[in-house]
Amino acid sequence: MDNNYYKTLALDLGERRIGIAISDLMGIIANGLETYNRVNIDADCKYIANIIKNNTVKEVVLGLPKNMDGTCGPRVQKTYDFAEELKKYTDAKIVFYDERLTTVAAEKVLISADVSREKRKTVIDKMAATIILQDYLNFNKRGN
Repeated sequence: MDNNYYKTLALDLGERRIGIAISDLMGIIANGLETYNRVNIDADCKYIANIIKNNTVKEVVLGLPKNMDGTCGPRVQKTYDFAEELKKYTDAKIVFYDERLTTVAAEKVLISADVSREKRKTVIDKMAATIILQDYLNFNKRGN
């Protein structure tokens, strides 16, 4: 199989949930996969590593929650800590991608689609991960 054919996974890390999105093999289209309810960092990383292993994933994009002024706060450090833990369970390349305003964008998409407030709560993280991944794929085309 050509080295350019693999899936990319994106994660929108939250305190209680992780939004998960995955690309197609060509790295063109992002699809929301699920919203995972967090247990603890060890269990969370094992769960994500299992998705990576079972889906031909070679690259993981972690949304980096920078402050609006571009500075890094405590949530950024938690993201780096998560990445370090995840590296213990997978050889997939881990990259960071600025996720500022992705949750706001996801909320707008869901509201414009007339998704109820209750339903939005269950899919907002997955939608944010999908937006992070699609942005990443658009700006980091493979083979170019």
